[in-house]
Amino acid sequence: MPQVTVQINSRGYQIACDDGQEAHLARLGNYIDNRVRELIAAVGQVGDARLLVMVSLLLADELSDAYAELKVARTNDGAAARLDREENLTVALESVAQRIETIAESLERT
Repeated sequence: MPQVTVQINSRGYQIACDDGQEAHLARLGNYIDNRVRELIAAVGQVGDARLLVMVSLLLADELSDAYAELKVARTNDGAAARLDREENLTVALESVAQRIETIAESLERT
């Protein structure tokens, strides 16, 4: 099984992946690292755990927005069954985002 070293906040992480997924995983790692850098520019170095929680929240927010846009696009196509599934996914994603926010809040208190 191939492994890719992903650099996030100047730290290397060895991540295993399926054959042929190395470049995709590297792109994802670069995207996360860029988001971490943007966050550091805004709030400073607040610790790896807190940064990763905050970036996770930002990415969950982006994903939620993308699902909402997809929902609107599919509504225009009249795909009601797919919308129900996506709405359930959006609700689940919002629940995960809320749990992440709770974790971030508890980290901020420590």
